[in-house]
Amino acid sequence: MERLYVARPLLPELSDLAELLKGVWASRQVTNEGPLHNQLEAALGRHLDVPVAKLACNGTAALQCALLSLDLPAGAEVITTPLTFAATAHAVTACGMKPVFADVDETTLTLDPAAVALAITDRTAAVIGVHVYGTLCDHRALQQLCDERGLILIFDAAHAFGARDGETSAAAMGEMSVFSLHATKLYNTVEGGLITARDPKWAQRLRLARNFGIESEEAVPLVGINGKMSELNAAVGLLNLEIMGAELAARSNLRARYDAIVDAIPGLRTQVRQPGVVQSEQYYMIVVDPQVYGASRDVIYDGLKAHGIFSRRYFWPICTDFGSYHGAPIATPHEVSVAERVKDRVLCLPFHSGVQPHHVSTIAEVLTEIANLGTAPMAAGAAYE
Repeated sequence: MERLYVARPLLPELSDLAELLKGVWASRQVTNEGPLHNQLEAALGRHLDVPVAKLACNGTAALQCALLSLDLPAGAEVITTPLTFAATAHAVTACGMKPVFADVDETTLTLDPAAVALAITDRTAAVIGVHVYGTLCDHRALQQLCDERGLILIFDAAHAFGARDGETSAAAMGEMSVFSLHATKLYNTVEGGLITARDPKWAQRLRLARNFGIESEEAVPLVGINGKMSELNAAVGLLNLEIMGAELAARSNLRARYDAIVDAIPGLRTQVRQPGVVQSEQYYMIVVDPQVYGASRDVIYDGLKAHGIFSRRYFWPICTDFGSYHGAPIATPHEVSVAERVKDRVLCLPFHSGVQPHHVSTIAEVLTEIANLGTAPMAAGAAYE
């Protein structure tokens, strides 16, 4: 049986990549801010409309570099959402600080400014908002709160490459924004990360943070990591930047087809549509209300899997379920946090140009049949572990 996965990497033509790599092989400069690396940084700065765009070897390293460049005090508290990939909290911990979790907004599932206000203590130094599934945080309210309380605001924009709120690029929100360029992302360098900022003052500190803090043979002014991107990854990034428009269009069309299906089924809701926002088209997420729909999120997951369609229960578990942070409180204005209530209701459907009309039809049939029967239909001969 053909298998369809939630993500599929965008890749350039192999012949184009080979041509671009000829120069790398000729120069033998494969890392340490080579020509392709620097060309890609400049191109990304223009594409995302920011003066500072610094590449890293992956998104986690990029987030660590951002935190290290800020020179926050050891043991400082950094508030973020539990409804995020583990790397958000891990980067904070790896930098010698403490992640503190605040609840998410019921509609957007992004960090709730009211919950953040409840989580602030005299040890709080920064806030990391996460543009989850490509839905943008209430960045204005978070910025106002951070300004009032003297906190630094950065964004984990792993899901928001190319997103905009009106004239404001997601790359220009907060003090810095951090992107993942992993193979699962619409725009990718196979492995990679990116830190952006509006203020040019951060450019040199970010360069140091990704290169062990080394300024020269004699000077190492700050603690850094080995977070540099290679020329091979930069080559993929340069080529993918040229071709991602077609993939973006395909996903936008797929979103419209999915929306028509999901909107017609009681108990399912789509990602919130934010007025004036240009979507990143990173993920297509639905939220399942089992009481109205008649079945749980996991029944849908199993029903699609029986047809060779692999969706993703994302994010589940949430950060406070992991051993590393198990039992950590979630600051919330609610009796039970939204993050706890929604974690077993979210599901990401396959979302890329490899999703064909017959896949969409099968997904529609499975969603509809489960709604009618309250159980997952099994495909003939299907058996997956």
